[in-house]
Amino acid sequence: MPATSVDTIVAIATPPGIGGIGIVRLSGPEAFAIGARITGHSIEPGKILFRKFLDAQGEAIDHGLCLGFIAPHSFSGEDCLELQAHGGPIVLDMLCERVCELGARLAQAGEFSERAFLNGRIDLTQAEAIADLIESGSRAASRAAMRSLEGRFSEQIQAVVDELIDLRAYIEVALDFAEEEIDFLDDTSLQQRLQACANRVRDILIQAEQGRTLQEGLNISLAGLPNAGKSSLLNTLAGYDAAIVTDVAGTTRDVLREHISLKGVPLRINDTAGLRDSDNPVEQEGVRRAWAEMDVADLVLFLVDSSVGLTSADRQIIDRLPTERLQTVYSKADLLDNTMDRKTGAYYVSAHTGEGIEELIERIVGRSEDYNQDGQVIMARRRHVDALHRAQAQIDQSAEILRNHCSGELVAEELRGAQQHLSEITGEFSSEDLLGAIFGKFCIGK
Repeated sequence: MPATSVDTIVAIATPPGIGGIGIVRLSGPEAFAIGARITGHSIEPGKILFRKFLDAQGEAIDHGLCLGFIAPHSFSGEDCLELQAHGGPIVLDMLCERVCELGARLAQAGEFSERAFLNGRIDLTQAEAIADLIESGSRAASRAAMRSLEGRFSEQIQAVVDELIDLRAYIEVALDFAEEEIDFLDDTSLQQRLQACANRVRDILIQAEQGRTLQEGLNISLAGLPNAGKSSLLNTLAGYDAAIVTDVAGTTRDVLREHISLKGVPLRINDTAGLRDSDNPVEQEGVRRAWAEMDVADLVLFLVDSSVGLTSADRQIIDRLPTERLQTVYSKADLLDNTMDRKTGAYYVSAHTGEGIEELIERIVGRSEDYNQDGQVIMARRRHVDALHRAQAQIDQSAEILRNHCSGELVAEELRGAQQHLSEITGEFSSEDLLGAIFGKFCIGK
């Protein structure tokens, strides 16, 4: 994507399809001049004008509203123009074609938001929050994205960055007066400030982890032997027949993925192939993919057929799974005799009667449904979480160096690295490749 705004871009800003209203958006130095030619009137920024939209022959393409926003008081920070026409795809295509004839070019994905970032109207976390708000899959995710868009995430990051700058300045002074009798680096308040800074990053990291869950969804894998009831449980959680269910063992060969929302928390549920040895190459590949899904899952629900009980084959599989991400679920609980003992820590469910389903949902969602109760969770992405982890590690390392070696140069270098990691989140330090990867995933017109 271009880093400068020497050209004027245009895009349809409303979703594809037929609707009552469709919006064509322009941004760039020629926006008003193009608007004047397509309407036959000069553009008056700040006013809503009803105009005809004309083709090259002066014939009306449509009638609609024309809104002008003068730089820098616009979303992109440039002169912007919106043409609100009727929402027919042919009409909007004709308007875009005419605008391009008059000197604009079609915008790339996310280019309006990228220009807003480059022109200082928003930082990188706010730009990403725009896309997250549009794509939010739940009310909780929408509220979290709005908090990030309003700058709450950026404000927390900036507060830590400001503290790191103060600490680095203090250490530089200590190094400048190294020959003096006073040892500035031996000041206990410096250790306390480093600890407070590390604690603040940890607090932000907790919010970011929760926000990442809202943005990406919890990744849940259903695993177990063939005919353990995985597909039936998937259908029950999804609320419709997402998977084929038969009495034939091994019906599911590939990974079946469903995106659902439970108690306002988005979930990605993966129904995997039954885990067993097989000479069938198709089934072997299904089992390989099942293990690959379990390796990256936030939670693995391992299903055991209650009518059969926990077998040695089940135990062998359970022994290979990490206990912190494993939950054993006994399916087909309606086939059990009520007098039979039930294992502690396991969930007993029946897709047929609904027994135990609500309790299992509570286990899956856990604390996630409460993430937004206190109004603190911000929308975050995996790159934000990774950067916070790296910053936290370097702040912790700086405190360790100060305690054991009292080396101001090394402490300052660790803090410099932590500051840079945090600044990558807001985009103060960012590469062209990173910007291209982020904005390239935005929708056209935003």
